[in-house]
Amino acid sequence: MMAIDDTAIRVLRFLAKGTATVQSAAMRGRVLLVSAERGALALPGDLLDRLVREKLLVRSRLEVALSPEGTMLAARLATHRRQAGEVGVVSVEMDGKPVAALANLLESPLAQLVRRRTKTGAPFLTAREFEAGERLRADYTRGNIMPRMGANWIASVASGKRAGGDTAELTDVALAARLRVEKAIAAVGPELSGVLIDICCFLKGMELVETERGWPVRSAKIVLKTALAALARHYFPQDSVHGSRPATLHWGTEDYRPKLRA
Repeated sequence: MMAIDDTAIRVLRFLAKGTATVQSAAMRGRVLLVSAERGALALPGDLLDRLVREKLLVRSRLEVALSPEGTMLAARLATHRRQAGEVGVVSVEMDGKPVAALANLLESPLAQLVRRRTKTGAPFLTAREFEAGERLRADYTRGNIMPRMGANWIASVASGKRAGGDTAELTDVALAARLRVEKAIAAVGPELSGVLIDICCFLKGMELVETERGWPVRSAKIVLKTALAALARHYFPQDSVHGSRPATLHWGTEDYRPKLRA
């Protein structure tokens, strides 16, 4: 899933003040949200359809309004001051379904890297690579894998569990998340999994990773992209072409025909 951009945020804020009618815009592929009190807002038609699919909007034949999920998200946006692009909306997976959520875009190194472009103007990371890294981080956090930096003062002394890390304390959700992390790391392999853990899960910066590992300057992002590509193949196997065989090549003239032996 792609991150919800500034246009989508403007739509949520526009509809937070009431419903609007949907009208065709003069430019092809765009629509207008029109309100007698608030004016009009232009947006791509496919964006409107996507917000409806993600259950942030409810649309009838002529009108569109916020869904309960969209209303909650718009209320959270209203309480956050979006300074220097720190707070944005990303799409995350919860119970197998995409859910829009607020995120600090400056917290995750991937959120900064996904906005970079190559010399040709293409995004440095694909949407699948970004989503794969964020999914790994979510499972890493959900699985309670982060080491506890001290005693567990919540547990009683008699329980003997203040040291932390006891698998018996984990919920089924945390255990399932740990298994998903283990499978993902195994699929990526030991050569690339370390940089994924450092950057995606421990949120280390590129320069710090290069210093700790003795890598050349600006090499961490290249290794990270390679690791994210492998991770994306693990999470989204349906995107890969399986069972395809390269075409058979031969040298010969246009009227060449192979000879079959009896």
